[in-house]
Amino acid sequence: MQRTNFGEMNCSVAQCLDVVGEWWSLLILRDAFLGVRRFDHFQARLGIARNILTQRLNRLVDNGVLKRVPYEDHPPRWEYRLTPKGRDLWQVMAAMRQWGDRWAAPNGPPLRIKHKGCGRIVEMLPVCSHCGERLDIHAFTAIPGPGAAPGDFDHTALARTLA
Repeated sequence: MQRTNFGEMNCSVAQCLDVVGEWWSLLILRDAFLGVRRFDHFQARLGIARNILTQRLNRLVDNGVLKRVPYEDHPPRWEYRLTPKGRDLWQVMAAMRQWGDRWAAPNGPPLRIKHKGCGRIVEMLPVCSHCGERLDIHAFTAIPGPGAAPGDFDHTALARTLA
């Protein structure tokens, strides 16, 4: 099946999906956040075909989300480590995990996150970067950004507020 390319779409969500939108890629990233680094360990944990894993890892490396770091010369072998670009996906993954915990985990969360600073189990909360108020869908309004192009918001509630 041909994968949809979002590369030409003027949308940050679409651009993110173009890099990490395949489900294997997200599961690879999940494991990378849990400390998995080696090909064989990804393969064993995920049960993914080696050729598919190779393709997904190459795509994540090509897009700067993971980097290859050699750990053995003969034969040559690499670890896959998160780059700063990859580490910035932590909050995305945490939000997805929390959604799954709430809506798709009937026996409770399979994983908990403990804050190293205070030792407590935590929930990731989006807050305003200026006042600290918790953000939900009712706490904000969308406005065009500097990268917006004419027509980007046609057929949206935002377009009606701009009219």
